[in-house]
This record gives sequence, structure tokens and C-alpha cells, in this order.
Amino acid sequence: MLITGKGRCNITNAATNDEIIKNIPGNGKFLYSVLSAFSSADVMDFFENLGVKLKIERGKRVFPVSDKAADVVNAIKNELLDLGVNIRYETAAKEILVENGEAVGVLTRSGEKIFANGVILAAGGASYPATGSSGDGFDMAKKAGHSVKDIFPALVPLETEEEWVREASGLSLKNVNAALYVDGKKKAEMFGEMLFAHFGVTGPIILTLSRDASKALKEDKLVEISIDLKPALTEETLFNRVSRDFEKYGAKMIKNAMADLLPQKLIEPILDAAYIDDNKTTRDINKKEKMRIVNALKHLTLTITETRPMAEAIVTAGGVSIKEINPKTMESKLVKNLYFAGEVIDVDGFTGGFNLQAAFAMGRAAGYFASVGK
Repeated sequence: MLITGKGRCNITNAATNDEIIKNIPGNGKFLYSVLSAFSSADVMDFFENLGVKLKIERGKRVFPVSDKAADVVNAIKNELLDLGVNIRYETAAKEILVENGEAVGVLTRSGEKIFANGVILAAGGASYPATGSSGDGFDMAKKAGHSVKDIFPALVPLETEEEWVREASGLSLKNVNAALYVDGKKKAEMFGEMLFAHFGVTGPIILTLSRDASKALKEDKLVEISIDLKPALTEETLFNRVSRDFEKYGAKMIKNAMADLLPQKLIEPILDAAYIDDNKTTRDINKKEKMRIVNALKHLTLTITETRPMAEAIVTAGGVSIKEINPKTMESKLVKNLYFAGEVIDVDGFTGGFNLQAAFAMGRAAGYFASVGK
């Protein structure tokens, strides 16, 4: 939790349950019951009661007023201590102990057996292994008899084939539209902010599109992202804008005449995409060439070769099959008194507090039913 929201901790999203489910493309409907029992409003009340003052920002994202994730973590730790919960630090679980179809405890890597009336597997996914979520939870679930859907990185930066992207590294674009194409067909699109990096592209809208991109890449499909750098302008309006700029700059080289229209790092890539020599002057550019520039501005296409490694993904898609989990109690349908919560389950959402809300709702159900029974 310390690294969520860039260290600010995006606790939840102040959206309705239906809106939250729409923002969880990975089996969001599975969460209907747990969200009804523990909504984002309930999560906000919970933390407010722990003394964490909250605020709602753009996109209904909820953060602590202090902008410090540590305040959220410390509030939870203090509550656990007040409740007398025994926290075992530096104790890695190896296997869930199952006897006669019932979870009776866990086996640690040191060989110690810890017995319990119920076991909750909330070991995270395989993203950010340095935090402990190294994928061990999937192995433990398999050993307990559960099936695990293939995992793949979601909310992850994307690598591109185009070399010019490296030169644009560090450039941030706001208010652009990015459309994801799989084998030439539009799969999804997002409006907002993105960032060029030495390996390719990242930023909010790219991360949102990355789940579908990651899945398509696993299936060896052609994945492309088309960027509309001027989504507020029609092609006709943009053509007129380009024409005015060229007239304004007289007989200057075209790469200098486009300074008002584009960041410097994108001028050469756009001219290359339009097949225009950047040493040409504005007076040498004819109508067809202007149209090619407009087309490049509205459809700057990048070929996605792969995602960044799983360790760099914000979320892991895939996990323990939801068909084997009771959606109300989070109890295993295969092993009595074994419960699941969080990213170890085949549930994943977009950025904006949706994944933490899902984890809190699942965790609340698992904790409640593990302690009080059905």
C-alpha cells in the first residue's frame, strides 16, 4: 500500500458499485456481493474512523488529506495492535495445510506448522516481487487443489518497435486520444495523458489500454496504438490550422514552422510519418502533403512489441479461478475454511482506486466469514 498512488495511496474510488464493476474488466461482476456488503463509502468511513482524513480528487479518486500512504498503513497497523492481532514478521508461508478437505493451518518455509480454524490466502499477484507478491500465492493455491488462470501483466508500460520513441523519452502529452488496434481492428480507446519512455510508452491512458494489449500479445496478434495528437480538432479544422501556421512562417523550413503545433521532439517523427523532408520550406508544401501531415497528427501509429516485465506491472491479471470461490463469502468451494482475497484471485481493474477497493471488499468478506462462520 505504501507504493500505491505514487506514494499517496489511492485508497478507493468514490463511485457507485456499478461504476466500480465497469472499471474492473477482469471479472468485475464477481464482486457484486462483496461490494454490496462493503462499498467505497464503507471503505471511506472505515478509514475516517481510524483517524485518516480523506479527500476526493479528479476521477473520484480518494486519497488521504496528508498525501502520505504511510498514514494509511500506520492506521491499519495501529488498529491491528489495538485488536490484539498477532503479526508474524519475517515468516514466509510455504503451503496451506489441508486435512480431509479442510484448511487447518499453514506450513512456513522454516518448517513450522501454524494451525488455525481458517486460512485466508491474500498473497497478492506476481507484480512488484520486492514487496513480497512474487507469485507464491498461486503455487499455494495449486497445491491446495485450485486451478489458476494464466497470469499476465496488466496496467503495465508498453514497448514499441519505433526507434524514434527513444528520442522522445520524457515527453508527456496531455489531452490526447490513444486507440488500441488488435490485428487491425479497434479494441479500445482512451483520452487523457501519456508519456514517452526510452522503451516505449506509459502513462494513465497507456496503462489502461495495456491489459488488452498484453492479452493480445500473448496470443501473437499484431498490436498497435494510434495516437490522435489533436483530438479536439476535426481534420478540416486542423488542415486550416496547419495552413495558417505555414503562412505565418513564410518561407522557413517546415520543421521550424511546426513549433507552435507540436513539442520539438515530435516534429521529426510526424514529418517522417507524413513522408516529408524536414528541410523543405513551408512554401514547398502542397495541399496533398499538408493532408499527410494532418493524417499523421490524427493517426500517429506505434507498433507494440511487448509489455514491460511482470515486475513492473501495477496489477497481475489472471489468478485463482473465480468459479472455485464463493462470491459472497470468499470461501473456497473445494477446501473448507480456506478463503481468498485480493490480487491472488482472477480479478483485476483499471487505475483509480478500483483494485484496492476490490481487495478491501474481498478481504472484508473473507475475514468476516472466516471468523464468524456462514
